[in-house]
Amino acid sequence: MAQPKVEKLVTAIDIGSWKVSALIAGRTEAGELAILGTGQRESRGVRRGFIADMERTELAVRETVEQAERVAGTNIEDVWVSFSGGSLVSDVVTVERDMGGYRIEQSDIDDLLTTGQQGIDPDGRVVLHAQPTCFTINGRVPVKKPLGMHADLLGVDIHVVLADGAPLANLDLCVRGAYLNVNSIVASPIATGLACLSEEERDLGVALIEMGAGVTNVSLYAGGMLVGLHSIPIGAADITDDIASAFGIRRSQAERIKCFYGSAMQNRRDFREMIEIAPPHGDVALPGQSAGPNADGGKITRAALVAVICERLNQLMTEINAALAGMGFNTPTGRQVVLTGGGAEMKGIADYAQGALGRAVRIGRPRGLAALPEAHSGPAFATLAGLALYGASNPVDLRAIATTPQTVHRIGAPQWWQRMVRAIKTNY
Repeated sequence: MAQPKVEKLVTAIDIGSWKVSALIAGRTEAGELAILGTGQRESRGVRRGFIADMERTELAVRETVEQAERVAGTNIEDVWVSFSGGSLVSDVVTVERDMGGYRIEQSDIDDLLTTGQQGIDPDGRVVLHAQPTCFTINGRVPVKKPLGMHADLLGVDIHVVLADGAPLANLDLCVRGAYLNVNSIVASPIATGLACLSEEERDLGVALIEMGAGVTNVSLYAGGMLVGLHSIPIGAADITDDIASAFGIRRSQAERIKCFYGSAMQNRRDFREMIEIAPPHGDVALPGQSAGPNADGGKITRAALVAVICERLNQLMTEINAALAGMGFNTPTGRQVVLTGGGAEMKGIADYAQGALGRAVRIGRPRGLAALPEAHSGPAFATLAGLALYGASNPVDLRAIATTPQTVHRIGAPQWWQRMVRAIKTNY
């Protein structure tokens, strides 16, 4: 099939702990973002979102991009890259400007945002994003568009995403070593939120849980913006390692068993259903390891497999609950949670998470892209799709704005979360 005519190319590269994937998209004449080519390779040089082997990572990036270029029939030079390492942290800065009761002009808003840039204190880290989240009038009234209103005091809350500089530099070197220019490194939760959250969800408030292979990122959205972020160094690869350790098999076989037979919910039939764990195709078990206490002659019950999976999931959900509470997401149970990432493809995970978190949970899949291949339409590719959407948009970021002196006040999580709730009630 002929490729659609496009006006602008956008290339995204998601470098994760389990896979490296690339996507080439283009803006069509109809305004849609159409997929032109995709590529994927196993990731062997990344651990917990950090580069552990630069040569392997660089090779994987090069091969992945070349595969996408062959499918798209074009060569690319500039890319958008995701970063999901556990060093991601968030902060909220409040900046205020005395208006003296006058009408707010665009220059006043621009000066306020310029002042806010100076108020960012990275504390030795690198600023990945600095985005305005909520404007306020007279310190109390939240508004979405203050332009044209009268005010004694104009304020804005700025959400900042920070990361350690060394991991970002290593990631940048790996991509540039593959002869590619890095437009920007984007925090994975921001890209993922663009791909699998609706505008209404981001406005009303939602928790996004991205279960990657090595890291689980928990982020909060309210008022249309990312307002909180926490990283947990546990992921789907830990479940694979638990299975391999419990039954004395290789990681590759443990991953196959998890994908084909694994589930987060147990039923009575699982105690009767047997799973063959004898090494296939000549594969051998690790020396000195048996099939584990739950195995019987090279077979295990599916119930034993589910028990191992749920033990790790229980630990992860406990950490997620603590992260949500720490970020002030302690509102009634009606508030929704969206689960995405490769770990979200496990059978029964939404029902398990709903019971563990006590909130409505749905699986987040990428949206907003035309001609997305079926193989890339699952939650494991939400970040990749979101990167393309981010690159095609023009996000407001204060990092490039010149700085001026300012008055800055830092506020705690419960205070800014209550401000977001007031904003939602006021505007909706």
